[in-house]
Amino acid sequence: MGGMPLCVECGTRANPCRCKIVGPTLGFLAFLVAALVEWPVGAVVWCFRHAKGRRIMGQPVTHVYPRVSNAIPF
Repeated sequence: MGGMPLCVECGTRANPCRCKIVGPTLGFLAFLVAALVEWPVGAVVWCFRHAKGRRIMGQPVTHVYPRVSNAIPF
């Protein structure tokens, strides 16, 4: 079974329905796109500078997903 991933976050107080579907799903898709670019770059940088490489590889999780997910309240 294929298709677009659907992420649901229930129990939030960001909207009257207390469920978020669009924000987390778009956040996950943005995470995937950022990871496709940043993880290989981070792996190359990690060979020379470990801390900076780890920071680059962690960027999709620590910055991209939360910002996109929280920007859309439904």
